[in-house]
Amino acid sequence: MRRPTNRIWRRATMIAVTVVCLAYAPIAMTELWPYARPGAPALGEWVMGRVVSPHYVTDALANRIAPYRHSLVPMIVHSVLGGALMLLGPAQLLTAARHRTRLHRVLGVVFAVTVYVSMAGAGIYLARTAPEDAFSGAAFWIVLATLLVGTVLSVTFGILAAIRGLLDLHQRWMLLCYGFLLTALLLRLEWGFLPRLLPGLTMEQINQVAITHLGLVVTFGALVASRARDRRTTIEGVSGSWAPLPVLAVAQLAGAAALLWIAYSYLDFGATGRRLLGAYLLPYAVGYVAMAVNARRAGRQGRHWAQEEWRLHLTALGLAPMLSVAAAPVFQQALGLDRLTALTAGVAIGCGMLAFAATTVVSLRVVRAGEVQAGVSRSVSGDRREAAVAGAVRRGSPG
Repeated sequence: MRRPTNRIWRRATMIAVTVVCLAYAPIAMTELWPYARPGAPALGEWVMGRVVSPHYVTDALANRIAPYRHSLVPMIVHSVLGGALMLLGPAQLLTAARHRTRLHRVLGVVFAVTVYVSMAGAGIYLARTAPEDAFSGAAFWIVLATLLVGTVLSVTFGILAAIRGLLDLHQRWMLLCYGFLLTALLLRLEWGFLPRLLPGLTMEQINQVAITHLGLVVTFGALVASRARDRRTTIEGVSGSWAPLPVLAVAQLAGAAALLWIAYSYLDFGATGRRLLGAYLLPYAVGYVAMAVNARRAGRQGRHWAQEEWRLHLTALGLAPMLSVAAAPVFQQALGLDRLTALTAGVAIGCGMLAFAATTVVSLRVVRAGEVQAGVSRSVSGDRREAAVAGAVRRGSPG
């Protein structure tokens, strides 16, 4: 029996993502209608009531009314356009895969404008809502604010890369942007299956579990998608590594020390701390092993550019716990948060922010390689011109 090829896996993944996004789009669009008009249809509530229980949904809605009341119109705009983005994302992937350039550009403009307007609605909600008053608390507010900034910056960098003709970087940034957008969909999926895995938890507690790893999940997914579409073995102008073994080793050691601190801190909070620690460590370990294995495999196969990108992201993943450890006391002091909330907020943003930083470093590598290659081309052209002039002089001189 033949094993599925990478092409088949890519196609199957694209189909699966498209189906899930199409199914989620109407749920996102109608999610906040009942807050504006009681009794209005809400497909998400209906599905969740049958997947988990009506009581679970009723308790969750009771906690959401107050935070949304002050910014209902912006949040409805955000949710409706968020549903539209679930449709536009697969359309963009399909037009890119089919090389429908003109349609891809038109839809890209619509996608970018929709992202900006949708994120503006979310920004108004966050600006009007104190962190402690947000649905699921201050840690969730911090994660939402970080996602908003990451989404806006990603789509902006993607646009700039397209304008400069750096299509590989455009692809990376847009995939990262869509990964950030998919946190909403993945969170709803966790609302459905985590109550079965961890019975008795409220939706607020489910959210606290989910935010510890969603940043890693979506950014890792964007990285895998980027690497699947980039088949280059090398890039002209790229030599050596910006993540040599000594740098990589130091990052991993620092990350291991930070992970021990995070684990020690969470264990002070009993069952709640152990639950949050497990929700963070298990996906982290899976992502770490996957990056390390892919980096090693790419090196053995002579795919130096793939190895470099995997190593840059592996270095960033190693440093992510360090950022979390540094951010926790800042949140605690600046926002007056309790120690557990501050720790969870730091853990929740670490992997996503460092993956964004790694994508930035990858972009700088590509831009720098282009500059080096352009310099070499100019030097070669200059040498050829000088040689041509010298030859003409020699031919024109008397014998």
